[in-house]
Amino acid sequence: MRNGDLIMTTNYLEIYDATAEDEKFALVYKWMWQEPLSFFKELREKRPILVTPKATIITRFADVTDVLNLPKIFTVALYLPKMGNGIYLMAHDDDALHTREKSMMQSLLNRDDLPAVRSMIANIAQNILAQANGKLEIVNQYCRMVPAGLVQDYFGLTGVDKAELIDWSYWNQYNTFHNQPFDLIPAEKKQFIEQQQNRVSKSLGIYIAELMARRKLAIALERADLWQALVCKLQILLRQLQGKKHEPLRDDIVTRMLRNHFAEAMDLDLKRLGVNAGGLLIGAIETTSQAVAQAIQFLLQHPDYLAQARTKAALADPAEFDGLIWEVLRFVPIAPYLFRQTAETYVVGQGQDYATTIPAQSYVLIATQSAMFDPAAFDHPDEIRAQRNWYHYFHFGFGSHECLGRYIGMVMIPEMVRHVVLQNNLAAVAPIDYKSGPFPEEYQLHWQ
Repeated sequence: MRNGDLIMTTNYLEIYDATAEDEKFALVYKWMWQEPLSFFKELREKRPILVTPKATIITRFADVTDVLNLPKIFTVALYLPKMGNGIYLMAHDDDALHTREKSMMQSLLNRDDLPAVRSMIANIAQNILAQANGKLEIVNQYCRMVPAGLVQDYFGLTGVDKAELIDWSYWNQYNTFHNQPFDLIPAEKKQFIEQQQNRVSKSLGIYIAELMARRKLAIALERADLWQALVCKLQILLRQLQGKKHEPLRDDIVTRMLRNHFAEAMDLDLKRLGVNAGGLLIGAIETTSQAVAQAIQFLLQHPDYLAQARTKAALADPAEFDGLIWEVLRFVPIAPYLFRQTAETYVVGQGQDYATTIPAQSYVLIATQSAMFDPAAFDHPDEIRAQRNWYHYFHFGFGSHECLGRYIGMVMIPEMVRHVVLQNNLAAVAPIDYKSGPFPEEYQLHWQ
């Protein structure tokens, strides 16, 4: 399902133009997911903006950055029904709530924490690999479990089994980003995915409410508020009677959210804080798992790059290894595009011979993978070069909707890959099994 090689297939547009109108988008959709590099190359050279019956595809770096810098025009309206009709900041385009809550969360996700986060990831990864005895189904036992550990230990979503955290992240990611009107999924399966998100959203909501209330009471006890302390002690006793161990306060993100007074000044009540805590979970697990699994597979399928990776992984400074992994992920990103819906008519590529007017309410697929192979921004784009300009990547999005936790991901993803490639005689039993879905589901590895 994921192809990281540049297939020199040609004549995509000739085939496309000869295809019946009602079959054109299905053909393009298949090419974007199965043959993206060669397909996008032809589009960039011959038809940089492709208008299909279902969606418009934008392929050149300049146009991709242009539209992603216009959030009021190229909107995330398609997120709204998937995110409680705007309950989370990601479903807001360049408004006060988006700016206020994203700024708060970025300040709490202190970049000074990154060395400690990397060390935390290393410890979790090493423990899992050491217990595997040279054989591991990497997706479920590692790629999902390591970020789930970070969600508990650094984000502070404690008191719940990692399997539930993974389940909550999985179905929210699936329904929001892979169950859109242009995704080629049978109606029955679309409904099932929506039902699963509704199911997990209810249990996640109950958990977050209990977590925030429990942590707030613990903070009151810490501050020696006598009345709140009494209530807190009663709650702790009740939890002990229920067989739930009381957790001492730690410096994690949820605790930071509740300790800060500025949240009240910005009209961020306990519910709004809880929504943002849940957002940390949803964005952390499944995306990380996919990136790590696909990067490992690419390296195993390309022994020369695997040898480079092993050499760089052993260096004290991780910069060179990290740079290699970001290059690998140009070839196998978690998705070939970002999607938006236009709020008004806009001309993309204005002043160019391919300038295209996109009407309001159109679906737009912004081919970020294509942009990362555009020679206008990447010298010798078909080569892997570990010293690329980071600012030209789209691994964590671009513009106002760039990933909230990108700096966490920038250390977590390569660190997870690093510990796997350091295993001796690493090999895969078979390619990643996606089980007819968008995410890696099974990938058996062994080593000595």
